[in-house]
Amino acid sequence: MAQSRVLADRIYSGEGIAADAARIIAANILLALCAHIAIPLPWTPVPITGQTFGILLVAVLLGSRRGTVAVVLYLLEGMAGLPVFAPFGAPGAARFFGPTAGYLLAYPPAAFVTGWLAERTAGIWFVRFAGLRLTGALIAGDTIIFLGGCFWLAIGAGLGWTHAFYSGLLPFLPGEIMKMALIVATVRGVELARQRN
Repeated sequence: MAQSRVLADRIYSGEGIAADAARIIAANILLALCAHIAIPLPWTPVPITGQTFGILLVAVLLGSRRGTVAVVLYLLEGMAGLPVFAPFGAPGAARFFGPTAGYLLAYPPAAFVTGWLAERTAGIWFVRFAGLRLTGALIAGDTIIFLGGCFWLAIGAGLGWTHAFYSGLLPFLPGEIMKMALIVATVRGVELARQRN
């Protein structure tokens, strides 16, 4: 069954619309909290935030469809002016015309791809290379996010590709590696704990 491949379903086995809504609302709250972990950098208009961690984790937990729904809901809330985005930048829909617009617009496809790949990895931690497969899913999602972000910085914000690369990707690579390692460790820990119970 496809749902059994989604980690959130194995943590909380409730079924139906109410259970799905509860998972999506919890994921939505997680995304807003992660976005408010933010540090501005003086040499780039893009702050360090926990948003990419939240997007990738939600995708791994909920899978492709519900993960994408949670992310789209999150973006709609931000567009409506709710304080769910990082605390730096224009409010509401104006955020989608600022320097971080490309990252925001890349979140739904990144969540879908990461979730889709994670669905084919979850629950097989005792099979060789399963951790590498999940890491590959996270790298794919992160790549989509940063391609979107750098494309917008280069073309939409007019910075050019070189400046976009140095201000929109390079400063964030160490943090992204740590975020992915934390997600893999978290998922692995949950899976091992479930196997022991």
